[in-house]
Amino acid sequence: MSVQVEKRTFTVAEYERMGEAGILSEDDRVELVEGEIINMSPIGERHAACVDALAELLRELLGRTVNIRVQNPIWLDDYSEPQPDIAILKRREDFYRHAHPRPEDVLLLIEVSDSTLEYDRQIKLPLYARAGVPEVWIINLVEEVIETHSQPSGDAYQTAGRFARGEVVQSSAVEALRVEASFVLG
Repeated sequence: MSVQVEKRTFTVAEYERMGEAGILSEDDRVELVEGEIINMSPIGERHAACVDALAELLRELLGRTVNIRVQNPIWLDDYSEPQPDIAILKRREDFYRHAHPRPEDVLLLIEVSDSTLEYDRQIKLPLYARAGVPEVWIINLVEEVIETHSQPSGDAYQTAGRFARGEVVQSSAVEALRVEASFVLG
């Protein structure tokens, strides 16, 4: 006998109400992906150091020309509100105070990946492409490379690159963003 299980998916509005009601707290490491509440992996030392160093470098390079968010939500659609490690957004003086940024506000999303590498590649990257996010970097700490993805079409990116230590990564969406892979990889 087979058992049929029906999953309950949530909208972003329902997910945010869970936070307001105290069902989910700010300390819960979760994100909403395609209607499912996903537990995020604990952040290890190398991952945290990479995010911190990258955030500092981005603020130095880009100054006040953009908004930089670290591990904060991006509203992709009614069923997905992931929390990329870093989001480089179109500049708004209110810092998106009244609503989370949407895909049209995003210039570049960065995921730092160690234990979540396959999840970031197989789930989040297609999700970002479908939403029309123009560029995504995966800082691949496992293989010690930076994977770049641009020109979204459907659920994939048409252009991809891999940059190792000693190479320079140039963003296609943020002209002033040019970084040495060695610095980012630590």
